Amino acid sequence: MSQLPPPVRRAQARQDSPVDSNTAGFSPATKSGRHARISIQGVSGSGKTKTGLSVAWGLAEGERFGVIDTEHGASSLYAGDNGIQFDVLQMDRYDPRDLIKALEAAAKVGYPVIGVDSLSHYWKGADGTLDQVEKAKSKYGGNSFAGWKDGTPLQNDMVEALLTYPGHVVATMRSQTEWVLQPRRNGSGTEPVMVGLRAEQRKGIEYEFDIAAEMNIENRMRFLKSRCPALHQQVLERPDGARDIAQPVLDWLRSNPAQ
Repeated sequence: MSQLPPPVRRAQARQDSPVDSNTAGFSPATKSGRHARISIQGVSGSGKTKTGLSVAWGLAEGERFGVIDTEHGASSLYAGDNGIQFDVLQMDRYDPRDLIKALEAAAKVGYPVIGVDSLSHYWKGADGTLDQVEKAKSKYGGNSFAGWKDGTPLQNDMVEALLTYPGHVVATMRSQTEWVLQPRRNGSGTEPVMVGLRAEQRKGIEYEFDIAAEMNIENRMRFLKSRCPALHQQVLERPDGARDIAQPVLDWLRSNPAQ
């Protein structure tokens, strides 16, 4: 078993010297100015693109928003539905660095909300993170594991760009069926058992979002995670993204306890 690295010891404030709150950088906690990070995953035909656009429209509160489209213009098919208006940037290669550049361009325009439809392409599409790892392994004697020395920073930088975008972010992701091997009841070996759906992105991507939901083929949305109390563990049938999701999120972000 490999040894864990020794813990990093950090300097501690002396107990006999009071800390100046101004120099320490602490301030009262508040949601003021915070923007939502929402992911919607689902299988083909589940309605994730249409619902994601509706959520973005609700968050934009009548302003045009931007969409980074990797689905060959699928988002544009919903332009004008229920009054939704947005600008679109078509992408045909999915290097994570290109998504960072697109987010920077959107920030310069000043879109209050940016949609990414879908984030899955930047993982397993052409030039996505998995492709970058495959290309990088040649530098390390064909070692795919070593290729992650290049792939992981690209992935992390992309996630950081999503988290630091100066507006709301709504990202869709494709889902795939996840299977695990479990012992047979009769004790004779193992068998594959379906345990649910998994987003086509790096494992654990849902931790990066404030709200993560999945949709099934019946257009039913189930919230896997929500920091917004109104949506916690909710199940919505054919949700109206603007009314059922965006509005509770805006209400939550704008609410602050008395100081």
